Amino acid sequence: MIRNKFFKTGKEFLGVEFPIICGAMTWVSGPQLVSAVSNAGGFGVLAGGNAPVEILKEQILETQKLTNKPFGVNLITIAPNYSGQLELIAEMNLPFVIFAGSFPKKKEVQIAKESGAKVLCFASTKSIADTMIRYGADALILEGMEAGGHVGHVTTVVLLQQVLFEVSHHIPVFVGGGIGTGKLSAHLLMMGAAGIQLGTRFAVAKESQVHPKFKEKIIKANARDAVSTPQFDSRLPVVAVRAIHNKSHDEFSKLQFNLLRQLDKNEISRYEAQMQVENFWVGSLKNAVINGDIEHGSLMAGQTAGLVTKEQSVREIIEEMIDDIEKEFKDTKEKLFF
Repeated sequence: MIRNKFFKTGKEFLGVEFPIICGAMTWVSGPQLVSAVSNAGGFGVLAGGNAPVEILKEQILETQKLTNKPFGVNLITIAPNYSGQLELIAEMNLPFVIFAGSFPKKKEVQIAKESGAKVLCFASTKSIADTMIRYGADALILEGMEAGGHVGHVTTVVLLQQVLFEVSHHIPVFVGGGIGTGKLSAHLLMMGAAGIQLGTRFAVAKESQVHPKFKEKIIKANARDAVSTPQFDSRLPVVAVRAIHNKSHDEFSKLQFNLLRQLDKNEISRYEAQMQVENFWVGSLKNAVINGDIEHGSLMAGQTAGLVTKEQSVREIIEEMIDDIEKEFKDTKEKLFF
């Protein structure tokens, strides 16, 4: 099959049948969803979020019971429990570690690699991609600002030109952000991507624990409904969060202004202010995912919400993606060699 040529790098690196990654989503990418993706031939990623170390360990062990296929563990470098999570990952000798949230220190990448893990790092800019390669990352995940959750400020299209075209012959590069169809995925693979990452489509999968009200909100949303949060002052760096607009966006803006006033009066440290920002999203996201609060909870989703039209099983999503990828390969071959 044509796809074997373009799947080869991603398949061999991840050890899977299909180089399709389910992006780690805090409170969403738990053992059930992760194992379902891996069992269907893709690559599931368990979200570390800010889970206490013992809870993360339990989730890893549970996932290992549910699948004997490869999966990764995602660590958010700006989470308060990050250091303990990294120590746990190293002790458990897991095969894949994905660093997210911000970029890890060089010594942290080495800790993961010395434990035997392959390390994947996110790159939302060219400079971050270069730094992660220099630090020893085994693969990159390019994620454009179209993605959901914590995002950068550069589009996927620009990252393809700045990074994918430049480094994909040296290191596997997976691409995420704004990807929702097999047709586009086929062209990304032909451009040199080792594989693709989906988040929002898997968030509404039947195996996802996302509350039905949240899923319905994504399915009904337009692409423009998924907006990113602003940063008002450089003293309070904010990693933009893309979510379907609701009252949580207004509440987050108020939180920022309140924290800036406290900073002006020296009533709070910059670190404490940043922790409050992160805790806001952790709590708000849980409120939406678990409790179904679609008014005040954070409805993290990418602009691909505009492409999601129904709830499907993980296997149906992957099979549809693969069928469409294969069809596009054939159609493109016919157009080029008519």
